[in-house]
Amino acid sequence: MLTILGFAMIATFLVLIMLKKMSPIAALVLIPALFCVFVGKGAKLGDYVIDGVTGLAPTAAMLMFAIVYFGVMIDVGLFDPIVRGILKFCKADPLRIVVGTALLAAIVSLDGDGSTTFMITVSAMYPLYKRLKMSLVVMTGVAAMANGVMNTLPWGGPTARAATALKLDASDIFVPMIPALAMGLVFVIALSYVLGRRERKRLGVLTLDEVLVEEKETETVLVGAGSGSGKDGRRTTGGSGSGTDADLPEEEDEGLQGLDPNRPTLRPKLYWFNALLTVTLLTAMIMEWLPIPVLFLLGAATALTVNFPHMPDQKARLGAHAENVLNVSGMVFAAAVFTGVLQGTGMVDHMAKWLVDNIPDGMGPHMAFVTGILSIPLTYFMSNDGFYFGILPVLAEAGQAHGVSSLEIARASLIGQPLHMSSPLVPAVYVLVGMAKVEFGDHTRFVVKWAALTSLVVLGAGILFGII
Repeated sequence: MLTILGFAMIATFLVLIMLKKMSPIAALVLIPALFCVFVGKGAKLGDYVIDGVTGLAPTAAMLMFAIVYFGVMIDVGLFDPIVRGILKFCKADPLRIVVGTALLAAIVSLDGDGSTTFMITVSAMYPLYKRLKMSLVVMTGVAAMANGVMNTLPWGGPTARAATALKLDASDIFVPMIPALAMGLVFVIALSYVLGRRERKRLGVLTLDEVLVEEKETETVLVGAGSGSGKDGRRTTGGSGSGTDADLPEEEDEGLQGLDPNRPTLRPKLYWFNALLTVTLLTAMIMEWLPIPVLFLLGAATALTVNFPHMPDQKARLGAHAENVLNVSGMVFAAAVFTGVLQGTGMVDHMAKWLVDNIPDGMGPHMAFVTGILSIPLTYFMSNDGFYFGILPVLAEAGQAHGVSSLEIARASLIGQPLHMSSPLVPAVYVLVGMAKVEFGDHTRFVVKWAALTSLVVLGAGILFGII
């Protein structure tokens, strides 16, 4: 009976959030509370929730202060020179532009928010793609894959969810995965190089003046584009050589929506302090000098105090990022109800036993590999909330029955993220295709095969390095 009720609870949760009948936070709280009553253990609901909240508090703190920290770093202009440098590197060469798209998306993804990443990336790169008649689905596909790999950062969501669902330390999951994830990012950059060469070959010889005239005739609105004409009608060649002699109009480098060069929060005099603080923070996280929640708490407090010494300014920055903080931390605490009921009532144990009994004996010791493979389609067809809170605990229990640690299962569960970021269940992807003026179906047809291949590269690297 507990097995049936457990799967029924997960199915109800998945259906409601996939059909958008309930928000993830509400579903995480109300559905398990209702099933807890069905099981006959409603009187113990309070104990389950308190135990869950106590265990999840460090994860919630880490997410809260990581969002604040990287939000402040974007506000003060830490990443502005990087964006400008990538634009200057790109010039008018399709190959460089595609590679630059991957690099920019990966760097901006450090803030852990997909919507912000896509807004900044598209605002910066869209004018270049339009002026050179480049394929916009290449831009959206490369950006989504780069963000998908970087989305595995502890403050990005999936790692925190895995840690939350299995009551593990996020750093224990993420830090050993860095070599495999780095290989995934290298593959995305290599793929962007190949796609860029294809675009350069396809476009042949273009004149910027001709493209600008055509855009004016079709009344195309360029996001952040300058109003000048091409310089002296110089040509960009495709197919061989460096691929470009032409520079875009100078105004193009500054046309960045989302990175206003005149925003009042900029702190150019403190740039090197902020850069050193960020490098120190990331180094301390990798070296595990202190727990990640403590590091980001100290980092956020330091960044706010130094960059915005006046209290009204600090409150304004906190208010600007409050929505993201509330959504993420609220999700974590709500998950305490779901995981608490699932484990406290014994449903997860019964489901795991059923799953173990139905897995061929030969596959049991390879549950980490099985989890990695399953994460690719499952995280695409369901939300991260559904997979990490509904499916992962069952896989972890099944793995433990065959001697596979929960840490290995948790690491393997991150494999599907490059594809997940293009899932129709991810709100950020609609920001991406909407700003890029790309049909979602076109984006899907292009990205699915490449993103799935990226996930397999990460999985292969994880196995090769002995991480999974």
